[in-house]
Amino acid sequence: MSHLYDRRNDDSINDSDMFHPVGMEPDGAIESNWSEIIDNFDDMNLKEELLRGIYGYGFERPSAIQQRAIMPCVRGRDVIAQAQSGTGKTATFSIAILQQIDTSILDCQALILAPTRELATQIQKVVIALGDYMNAECLACIGGTNVQEDMRKLDMGTQHIVVGTPGRVYDMISRKVLRTKAIKLFVLDEADEMLSRGFKDQIYDVFKLLPSDVQVILLSATMPNDVLDVSKYFMREPVRILVKKEELTLEGIKQFFVNVEREDWKIGTLCDLYETLSITQSVIFCNTRRKVDYLTEEMSANSFTVSALHGDMDQRERDLIMKQFRSGSSRVLITTDLLARGIDVQQVSLVINYDLPSNRENYIHRIGRGGRFGRKGVAINFVTEKDKRTLQDIETFYNTRIEEMPANVADLF
Repeated sequence: MSHLYDRRNDDSINDSDMFHPVGMEPDGAIESNWSEIIDNFDDMNLKEELLRGIYGYGFERPSAIQQRAIMPCVRGRDVIAQAQSGTGKTATFSIAILQQIDTSILDCQALILAPTRELATQIQKVVIALGDYMNAECLACIGGTNVQEDMRKLDMGTQHIVVGTPGRVYDMISRKVLRTKAIKLFVLDEADEMLSRGFKDQIYDVFKLLPSDVQVILLSATMPNDVLDVSKYFMREPVRILVKKEELTLEGIKQFFVNVEREDWKIGTLCDLYETLSITQSVIFCNTRRKVDYLTEEMSANSFTVSALHGDMDQRERDLIMKQFRSGSSRVLITTDLLARGIDVQQVSLVINYDLPSNRENYIHRIGRGGRFGRKGVAINFVTEKDKRTLQDIETFYNTRIEEMPANVADLF
């Protein structure tokens, strides 16, 4: 890993680019060191074909994170960007990548790592849609798909951008079919989640095989010390664009709780709410796969139509369920935290935490399914006696207020 330290002492970064050491606030939050804001895409000097892709995708003006982070990424700076779910982080780095790659060069020029197969596939779709007029090719390298097919496409050198999970990507590099010599951008998406899933060693292994001058973009909704440690090794004088923890709760999402005296009464409460659920599209989160299966069986036995999704299912089944949910043919989805990050289902406006998340950081990712990108949403938390302290902890952590659910909750949709 000899070049890790070279990155931080690179003489090619001129003095005017340097920032003072980043200040620490009393609670350990790190200050942003970038103030430039560009509030429309036309002023970003992007390629004409890319602009067409951006407007064709349905974006009208950049979100807060896009106004701040696209330009330093496009200029080749290492960037750490923190913003909550649903604010357009994926498009931020996708636009920066598409602006910088040369589609006439047949080789991988950008590598994106993500913690789950679903998120990698979601990123691939965004990249392909935004790069529609540029003929940009993007391959999702994920477990549960045909290895030979991935190897064939990579070996041909026709994929400009590769997005994948760390294990499969490292495997493809090790087999020498994913060649790294032309890679100029390396993106770690949902870095906090990747590190909590134990991918740290694999991320380091991949990084060691990349060119020493690779540009690194790291995105995360929360910034635990693990993420900041990784950034010290990987990044040269990074631009930091961070939002404070108390700003993380999503505006436009109404948060409620329902007191449920006992765990086994939750199912009755859910059945009572079903009419409200099926007016809109809803995601119900449980903490375990077993609970997802139990809840799905109970709801089905009571003649309620629901779908279920968790990590024990094979990839084909997971894809089919997501397709049905995206199309609206399935309206109520029961899942674990597998789905809590990165899956943008446009129509979701109600999230139910059947179980409060065991990790408070996941609360933001779960309720971020509703109200994405400025849309309105509702989150309802089922709270037993033993959950009350956890709920208070969430309120304190996010500096937010979770009210008791009103009788007329259906009127909020």
